[in-house]
Amino acid sequence: MLYEQRMKVELEIWQYKMQGRPSLADRLSRSVQSRINRIIPQKVHDAITVTIKQMVRGVLFGSTYTVPSQPVFASLYDMEEAVLRRVDFYRKTAAAEGGLTGAGGFLWGLADFPILLGMKLKLLFDIATFYGFDVKDYKERLYILYIFQLAFSSQEHRRNVYENIVDWKEKSRQLPEDIHGFDWQRFQIEYRDHIDLAKMGQLLPVVGAAVGIVVNYRLVTKLGTTAMNAYRMRILD
Repeated sequence: MLYEQRMKVELEIWQYKMQGRPSLADRLSRSVQSRINRIIPQKVHDAITVTIKQMVRGVLFGSTYTVPSQPVFASLYDMEEAVLRRVDFYRKTAAAEGGLTGAGGFLWGLADFPILLGMKLKLLFDIATFYGFDVKDYKERLYILYIFQLAFSSQEHRRNVYENIVDWKEKSRQLPEDIHGFDWQRFQIEYRDHIDLAKMGQLLPVVGAAVGIVVNYRLVTKLGTTAMNAYRMRILD
């Protein structure tokens, strides 16, 4: 019971942050990111657009991401401890991979983007399963993509995404039962327009390896925290 109260407090703090207006730091961060993006060649941006489009389509329509069998936990504490261990495994793996590819120059740094993307999505599939949700249902996969946006979008867009997952039980009933009735094309365009591309710094010379280690670790940590609170919204409802 004490742990559930702690979860509720952490969730309320997180929800407040999700609904906040962009701060000065947020605006400055986007400004810096825009400058980095202008340095990166257009063909790189095009390659990332294709990667994201394929990822969104693959998550919604495919069965690329295998998941562990749904475990049974004795308590909420045990469940979230298992989730935290899984997050820790992925962030350490991602950090090691980011340092390696970042030290390998431009092409290796570029290769890190789809590799890390796959890791983060696999982590989300695992977390969803640990919280007791069936990712074979395309609506749960859509929820995963919303979580991804919550973690890596601008604050302005994050507020809009957050509204999409509030009262998900009711909103998911309004989605078409057939996945082919869902407008995934519009979704992926919106996704690409707002996703945070902070990892572009890994493509820059000299600093690529350091950026790869630190940024990968932080991105996976942020994703894990976002996912935990997004699922807390549903299990504590």
